[in-house]
Amino acid sequence: MPKKKSLTVSRVLALVLAYLSLCVAGGVVTSVLLVPGVFAANRMTQAIVPSLQVEGIDFDVTSLPQKSVMVARDGTTQIAQFYEDNRIVVPIKDVSLTMRQAVVAREDRRFFDHAGVDMQGILRAFAQNYFNNTNQGGSSLTQQYVKNVLITTAERDNDPIARFHASEDTYARKIREMLIAVQMEKKYSKLEILQGYLNIAQFGANRLYGVETAAQYYFGVSAKDLNLVQSATIAAITKNPENYDPSIEQNQAEAQKQRNIVLDLMWGQGFIKDKQEYETARNTPIAQTLSIHPTTTGCANAGDYAFFCDYVTHRILNSEEFGKTQADREDLLKQGGLTITTTLDVDASQLLMKAANDTIPATDPTGFEIMMASVKPGTGEVLGFGINRKFDASSDGSDQTKTAMNYMVDQVDGGGTGFPVGSSIKPFNLVAWMQAGRSVNESLQTSTRYEPSEFVCDNYNGGAQPYSGIGETWSVTNALTNSTVNPESPLDGLVRSHNTTQASMGAVIGLCRVADAYTAVGYHDAATLQTIDKSEHSYTPSMMIGTVNVSPLTMANMYATIAANGVQCTPIAMTKVTRQNGEEIAVPKANCHQAIDKDIAQTVAYAMNLGDTRSDGAGVYAKLTSGRKTFAKTGTNETSYMATGGFIPNEIATFVLMGDVQAPLQNPVANVSINGTYRGYWDGGTIAAPAWKEFMDAYADKKGWGKDIGNDYGNAASKYMTNSNGVTSIQGRTVTRSSGTSSNSSSSNNSNNSSTESNNSNQSTTSNDNTTSQGDDRTSSGQ
Repeated sequence: MPKKKSLTVSRVLALVLAYLSLCVAGGVVTSVLLVPGVFAANRMTQAIVPSLQVEGIDFDVTSLPQKSVMVARDGTTQIAQFYEDNRIVVPIKDVSLTMRQAVVAREDRRFFDHAGVDMQGILRAFAQNYFNNTNQGGSSLTQQYVKNVLITTAERDNDPIARFHASEDTYARKIREMLIAVQMEKKYSKLEILQGYLNIAQFGANRLYGVETAAQYYFGVSAKDLNLVQSATIAAITKNPENYDPSIEQNQAEAQKQRNIVLDLMWGQGFIKDKQEYETARNTPIAQTLSIHPTTTGCANAGDYAFFCDYVTHRILNSEEFGKTQADREDLLKQGGLTITTTLDVDASQLLMKAANDTIPATDPTGFEIMMASVKPGTGEVLGFGINRKFDASSDGSDQTKTAMNYMVDQVDGGGTGFPVGSSIKPFNLVAWMQAGRSVNESLQTSTRYEPSEFVCDNYNGGAQPYSGIGETWSVTNALTNSTVNPESPLDGLVRSHNTTQASMGAVIGLCRVADAYTAVGYHDAATLQTIDKSEHSYTPSMMIGTVNVSPLTMANMYATIAANGVQCTPIAMTKVTRQNGEEIAVPKANCHQAIDKDIAQTVAYAMNLGDTRSDGAGVYAKLTSGRKTFAKTGTNETSYMATGGFIPNEIATFVLMGDVQAPLQNPVANVSINGTYRGYWDGGTIAAPAWKEFMDAYADKKGWGKDIGNDYGNAASKYMTNSNGVTSIQGRTVTRSSGTSSNSSSSNNSNNSSTESNNSNQSTTSNDNTTSQGDDRTSSGQ
């Protein structure tokens, strides 16, 4: 037998606590011996609790921190979940009767009888603590709910002092809880308090909170379907969540013992009527009852959706719609119980990832990355990403199959500083040309040397050229031949992807118009988010052949503008975000608007299609094998990056980029085997275009689109095919009338005729570059 304890100060305070509890609970007990101590306790309590109201603290369970869930556009496919506390709040009607009974039996058998403070429990705990040297609590279920709410509120408010006082082992804290508990019982019904407790209590290690989350985690069922054994198992955990969590194997023996204690209490209190049911439940091994459904927070375990998940997360953290500061937005994401409906198309995501890995496996010895992004035209909705890597936020780059960076997006959204995209930029030069009121069939004089002064306009004064230096002549040639075709029309310049013709176009209309066109269709710098005319290092004539810093997503969105009859939208990742109560939070808008003339968009599409179907076209490797009309443009930036962009009208626009992101100069895309195929010469047509084609064909098939999709798109406007100087188009042939002399300066659109006639005395044809090796789209400002 332990020695009888002396009447220490703490013991006196314990007696005071017991007496005060009796008073607060609704009955004044005469005890002359303890009256002075009670007065002292009341003065102390007043200092701690300014009033006996519920201290301005919201005890509504819907305000509890809850996990947020991110889903695909279908509303059902879960991408990821986010939480500090893994909790799903449910109403009491959605908790099984046996679960309610198990918690009451375990925590507070007189819960439905007392007024917030269980005096019998306190006196019993006092007696046990005083005479038997134990440490029993005696707190009612209401008091436990109060304690949990105070702790949760302090954590939510990032108030460490309040957090300490809410959990400190003092009589002052106990008194405060009892006082609030009594007020709680006046304001809320018993079932409301039980509902609150079941949603706030911790039911496992790793911050697993609330009965619904526990039911799903341990048994794969909802709280309303919990049976007797499952209910007793969960109810037992709250006494020691770290040590009684049955999902931890070394805890299972003790967890089973604690479960059986709950079953004994339920039997003793009459909650179990059938002795056979009681004995069967008691004898069931706990390991046999479990069906663990692991939960994770964040994007790390989102699989192929991880890159998109990371993009959406950044969009939330960067958008003022979700809070004034980034810290506020992160709190909302992890504690707000949001349902985030994204724009992710599951089909697009899966097929993009497949096409990327089919083209260049993650383990390919080259180490090349391939990056893909898709957008739905006319909406701005980002449909998905493809990359031959796995997302790993902790990646240090030592494993080439993993990356912590989403290369498909802008730097602010978790991506890089952007890429040069080569000739895939050229369709937007044609936009600028037509916006200047010019015909795509004009005969342009071209050269391999251009002075910066030729491009001067309102906000460009002939600044530095990459690779050459300030004020120096820009040397530019067509690929393979290192020469030019002179003269050549803008239409043929795009079809054949000739660099010198792009330079000539810029010299005629000025660089400002080109910059304006890029901005109109959605271009911005991946690192600075600035338009190209504000980007010192990019705003040079060589931007017309792709020496820019842009993300694959931005390029896909630019192509989407052409695919949507000139309607440009800001890319969006979410369509709806709702709280648990159904309240919607505003999401960033796409701000769709008519950015360029519909006829310009149609004429650019017409030219792109010719580039994919004419035998001298630079995009023949992108031609869809399904027979569907093709709108694509390839691009090659030296030997560093290969690209292809294109679309199915009004349905999807996709951009592909590949190269070695870490070392583009040290590891060139040349004289190398990629996925088992060796080429001395690689370009956008031979590596990026096949990936684009594989995905677009597969996606169209998945959606059930017939071969006629897009057939009515790409109708060139006559006003851009003919001008006042007598330039017209006759079945794809450009005829230039000058001084009464007619001459043919480009090839026929007939895919069987790739010849070029050069019989104009003023025409200097160094090369027509009419090859199908797809080298025509290689850009170089230094050649």
